[in-house]
Amino acid sequence: MTTTETAQVVSSGSRDEAAGEALLRLGLALRDSGYHFTTGTPATHQRVNRRPTNGVARDLRDVFGWSRPFSADVLPAGFLELLMAAGAVEPCGDLWRSRVRYSSYDGEIFVHSAFPTDAPDSVFFGPDTYRMADAAAAHVSSRAEPVTRAVDIGCGTGAGAIAVAKRATSAEVFAADINDQALRYTRVNAALAGVRRVHPVHSDLLSGIDGEFDLIISNPPFMIDPAGRAYRDGGGADGNDLSLRIIDTAAERLAPGGSLVLFSGTGITGGQDPLREAAERRLAGTGLAWSYREVDPDVYGEELDGPAYAWAERIAVVLLTAQRPR
Repeated sequence: MTTTETAQVVSSGSRDEAAGEALLRLGLALRDSGYHFTTGTPATHQRVNRRPTNGVARDLRDVFGWSRPFSADVLPAGFLELLMAAGAVEPCGDLWRSRVRYSSYDGEIFVHSAFPTDAPDSVFFGPDTYRMADAAAAHVSSRAEPVTRAVDIGCGTGAGAIAVAKRATSAEVFAADINDQALRYTRVNAALAGVRRVHPVHSDLLSGIDGEFDLIISNPPFMIDPAGRAYRDGGGADGNDLSLRIIDTAAERLAPGGSLVLFSGTGITGGQDPLREAAERRLAGTGLAWSYREVDPDVYGEELDGPAYAWAERIAVVLLTAQRPR
């Protein structure tokens, strides 16, 4: 796919046509430059950026990975103009700061929100994105029958949907989100990956999409977030409400032989996992065969210092898979 063709993919149906094309061209230029950046947790990002030598950007990774302020002469010719065309740069004293980041995964490059992700419509990309997309890709590769219709609920950057579309090469893949910014970035990221079969749709769970699915994947917000940020707050006393709603939706919309791959998180105390216990109750009587495991038993430890998790002894990220028999 040529640069012109990919730009047309982004532009089609987008209300921010010029901005999307600029972000696409910036991503292509970064990829051509050999750019690569693996995104860590917000806590890691903050710690690294606090080091005395990391106050100002010195190269492209500092600008578009670490979200450090930069002078115009750090960027190659044309880069600042693309950022301006995308509305993705802001003054920072005598310097500039990019409002977007570009992260690497699965041989592709993904645009998402700059650090810190404080805005209500922030689009997050981090370690959980890598884990969820890996789990979705592995599930597609292990299936006995091909995926023909899939959806990524709460798609964010579209990384999961794109990973599925690259492996299920004949599948129709939907990327659903309530955040219009996420859908804009998904369009750009699908174009950067050269994947035409990813369809971004504004949808609360599957309310905006009809029919059944061979595969439903999701990495929903699962934290207890006092600020109530949409990309982070999972809802309810344990942060698990959205994950449980996705389980309910999958029980209604999975086709025979269809699967749910849900990557989520939960606070643990006294050996009790409230998400697993609630999921077991929700799945009882659905006829779905399911499994549940901790992918990482101890993440986001800094959250234990705050009142929201004063009751928890650790936070785990988990993977729930469920399948409807044929």
